[in-house]
Parts: sequence; C-alpha cells; structure tokens
Amino acid sequence: MSCETNINIALAQIDTRTADIEANAEKILKFALCAHEENNADVAVFPQMSLPGFPLGDIVLRSSFRKNVKNALNSLADKLVQNGLGSMFVLVGTLSENSFNEKRESGDIAVLHEGKVSVLNAFSDGFGFFEIKNRIIATYVCNDFADNDSKAVLNAAKTLQQNKKADALIIADSSPFEEGKSELKNEVFAKIAQNIKAPVIYANQVGGQDEFVFDGASFVLSPEGRQLAVLKSFREDLIAWTLPQPDFDGEYPVGRIEPSMSGDEQVYRACVLGLKDYIEKNNFSGAVLGLSGGIDSALVAAMAADACGGENVTGISMPTKYSSDGSKDDAADLAGRIGAKYEVQPVENVFETFAEQLDAKGVAAENLQARCRGIIVMTYSNSHSLLALATGNKSEASCGYATMYGDTCGGYAPIKDVYKTRVWQLARWRNAYAEKRNEIPPIPENSIIKPPSAELRPDQKDSDSLPDYDKLDAILQGYIEKSYGLAELTAEGFDEETVLKVMRLVDMSEWKRRQCPTGPKVSSCTLGIDRRIPITKADNAH
Repeated sequence: MSCETNINIALAQIDTRTADIEANAEKILKFALCAHEENNADVAVFPQMSLPGFPLGDIVLRSSFRKNVKNALNSLADKLVQNGLGSMFVLVGTLSENSFNEKRESGDIAVLHEGKVSVLNAFSDGFGFFEIKNRIIATYVCNDFADNDSKAVLNAAKTLQQNKKADALIIADSSPFEEGKSELKNEVFAKIAQNIKAPVIYANQVGGQDEFVFDGASFVLSPEGRQLAVLKSFREDLIAWTLPQPDFDGEYPVGRIEPSMSGDEQVYRACVLGLKDYIEKNNFSGAVLGLSGGIDSALVAAMAADACGGENVTGISMPTKYSSDGSKDDAADLAGRIGAKYEVQPVENVFETFAEQLDAKGVAAENLQARCRGIIVMTYSNSHSLLALATGNKSEASCGYATMYGDTCGGYAPIKDVYKTRVWQLARWRNAYAEKRNEIPPIPENSIIKPPSAELRPDQKDSDSLPDYDKLDAILQGYIEKSYGLAELTAEGFDEETVLKVMRLVDMSEWKRRQCPTGPKVSSCTLGIDRRIPITKADNAH
C-alpha cells in the first residue's frame, strides 16, 4: 500500500466560551488552518460541544440558540472551503437534535467536508461513522464519561467491536477535571482500544467555565492501549498523528507526549485556569482581594498573579488593632513578590463606629470586623471593575468558619474546593516551582509556617474553635467525599466526640454555603454542585 493511504489526524483541544458561537467558530477555523498548513492534516478533530460551548444548561431550550448553532455549522463549512480546507474532514462538537426534547445538553459530532455538514447521530448505539481513503472511522460523543460512568463507555466499545469494525475510533469529550480522574480515564480508554483492536483518538475540552475546569490532556492510544501522543494539560494545544495504511504491521508512530504532572501541580493549575478564564470571559480587568498575611490569601494572590499578571492584581491590607505587625509585613512582602498593587485600608475607625452604634460584642464584634473588610473589597471591586476574590478554603467552608458577607464576599473563590492542609501543600509546590526556574518564590515563608489565625481577637488561633487541620481534614474527607456517617468515621479511628462536633458544624453551615461565590471544582465532591443536603433537617441524620 502507498503512504498516500496514511491519514494525518490533527487533534485540537481549544478553550471555548459558552454560547459565543461566532467566536468559537472563528477559533475552530483558526486551528483547522494551522492543522492544514503545519501538518497537512486530512482530519481535524475538536472536542465535544466545541461550537456552542459547554456546559449550556437551559440555554439549550432556546429555539433561537439552536437555530444559530445550525446556521453557524453551515457558515463554518463554507468558510473552510473558502480557505482551501474543503477536502479536510473537520469534526466539530455540536448540539444534538435531542437536546430540546430531552431538556438536557447532549452532543453530536458534525463532519464538515467539501462545504457540506453531516451530523453523525444516526446510530442507536451512539456511534457515527465516516469514510476517508477507503478507511472506516468511528466516532463517539463521550457524554457518559462526563458523569464518571466508565462502564457505559466500555459497553459502548464492546457494541462497536461486535457490530462494525472500524480502523480507528475518535472520541469527543468535555470532561471536567477532578483530581485522580485522569488515571481512571487512561485505564478506561486503554481497555476500549484493546476491545476494538484499533487506535483511539480522544479530544477533550480545555478551559474554565464557572465551577468546571477542563484539563485537555487529549491523547492517542495504540490498539494495545499504549500512549502514542499526549497533549498539554490546562492549555490549548494542537498535535498531528498519522494513522498508517491498512496493511501496516509495525510499531505505530509515536508523536509528542507531554510529561505528566504531580497531583499538586494539577490542582494548582486547575485553580489558576478556572480563575483566568473567569476573569477573561466575564470581562474583568483584573482581581482584588484582602491580604491578611495568612496562607489562604497568600495562595489566592499567587494564583491571581499567575492568572492575569501581578500588575492586574490589587491586594488590600485591612488591619485592626488585633492585626499583628508580622501579618501586615507578610502581606506587603507578598504583594512585592508578585508585583501586585498594594493598599492599606485600616478598618478600625469604621468598625468602632458600627460597634458603638450596634453595641456589638463577642462573636458579633468579630464578625463585624470581617464584614467591614468585605465592604471595602466589594467597593473597590465596583469602583475599579475588578473581580473580588474570596479567599476561604474547603475546610472553612465545610465547618462554617467564615463570616457571611465578610470573608465570604467576592465573585469567585479560587480555593473553595481545597482543604486547608492542601493549601499548605500547594503553597510549597508553587514556591518550589519558582525556585526551579530561578524565580522569586511568591509566598513568604512566614505565611506558610505561622499558626493560622483570623486575628479577630487577642491571641486568636484557628485551633481554638476547630480540631487540628490534619485531623479535621481527614474527617471532612470521609464525611463529604466518601459520605461516611458516624459509624464509619469512628471505625476509621476518630473519637466520637470530635466526629460529632465536625459533623454538626458541617450540617449547621449548609445555609452559608448556598450563598457563597462559585469556584473551581478540583475534587470528586465539591460543596454545592456535587453535595446536596437540605438546610432544614434533623440534627441527628448521621
């Protein structure tokens, strides 16, 4: 067989904007042109829902929107011809015709070729097929894996194996990141390749969309499940891979394989990408946050600088009489390290005025200090068109250790799905990453090593109200991620009194979490979108 029967397949993972059909179409055209000019591609593959964007929610119910998607497909097919790409098979993720009837956003693959649009949704088993150079290529939209239903994907592969032989399988997906999911994905898709005895080409979305972060990391697998190409994680990327001629019996060609990341790097980059896209796609000019000198605000500030540039970040120190000199110094040090704008806005006078008028004492006075700070950050956000960042972590959100309309203020919470113990790990990872690149570590060491405190009263420490974070986070992971009850947690070795206290704190704080800002999902069970617990309930539902 001649090498003319080789098929050059370009794999394009792109960052789209939900419902921005025109901009998404332009990006698809741009990447298709690159695939043609740089790789002489016969096929260009884009992720699921790459034209309309994902997720769409109830936007799919709008008939005008569905019509616009269909029109955009036809227009894109014409533009491909006009740009000399008519002979290329361009696979674009689009809305399924069933989206309206089923009232959910299901996807199809549209094949654009010679100015025509063919939507591959004709097979009841979920597969589409197209022919190129006398080769049969199967396609599959991986709606199931987005729900972690790996069994459904494997069953679909068995259906393909039994019903129709394909020379390769192209899978389009929009699979949100969560830590540990990539390992499951690799295992499942390796089994698929082995089942169908053909290469698997997997295209995944990349970018942030509200709570979801899509990590990309698209890949090509051999029929044995071996990696032949792996794209970048958390970045747009384009790669070409060649499917050899039918009588090929050697080793499949290996393309660029991006190195894997540690868990800490994955979580950090997911948080940064989610924040970056939230800022850009919602048209903010930068970010503003309160800088306390503590580890949470330090980590969030470092993420913000990585997301939009330190010069576009404003940190505000808002000391009261309980704020230590060390904390103020650490906040200023951090701002200098990341190149952020830095302001000091004392809240003592404002707080005293409120406290005297309202006769606020004890916990009410502590909360009032946090609310004064929230007012300053939100006012600064309004005045300068900056995204206000909440700096609370998952441990605090779980236990309600945050003041409503105070430190919960903000439009986005970059570490809301990161436990406190992980916050320290991520800070150390980020500093170590900087040192390897001969850069200044962004987070002051003192912010990492000092005991955590809200500094709302003399000598206050978090441990005054909460168990040590090592123990607290272990209990929370069991209660939240694993849905353990009292019996399971005590069987893990935790004492009953501490477990009951933590469970009670979590249950009592559900009302707070309903009002907190959104933030990136990085775990298997994110508070809010993954964990639905009634606010009003019996206090012994353990």
